[in-house]
Amino acid sequence: MDRQCCPDDTCGYVFWNNPTPVVAAIIEWEGKVVQVRSIGWPKGFYGLVTGFLEKKEHPAEAVVREVLEETGLRGDTPTFIGLYTFERMNQLIIAYHMTAHGDKITLDTTELDGYRVVELDDLKPWPSGTGIALRDWLRTRGIEKEFIPWPPKRE
Repeated sequence: MDRQCCPDDTCGYVFWNNPTPVVAAIIEWEGKVVQVRSIGWPKGFYGLVTGFLEKKEHPAEAVVREVLEETGLRGDTPTFIGLYTFERMNQLIIAYHMTAHGDKITLDTTELDGYRVVELDDLKPWPSGTGIALRDWLRTRGIEKEFIPWPPKRE
């Protein structure tokens, strides 16, 4: 694999382009799953709450924090689902499921444009990153789903 390197022989710098770790949450609230729509996503596309880890933060703590910050819901101890690559954004997704509690969803409108609450049988996974995590989690519930088409990449 070719790597970008400093042309100065005395420098030694190599750009590794390592993936960024990101947490993702399948939020179960009142027996349904909360999906969110991030600002700038294709119209009609909803996904999972995701977020970056803070320095010295365990991924399980990060996912609880992200769910609270982005939805206003408080989560129980998250259950690890798996690790998933998301090549489009060069990310490593650390996916969890959690049961959340709260009277209402209050979105962080600086990041999110909307949400929906979906019955498990109506969930539709997508063929990348968090969508694969969603499919894998549904399988643990005995629900087998085909992937929906991935939205085209914006130019």
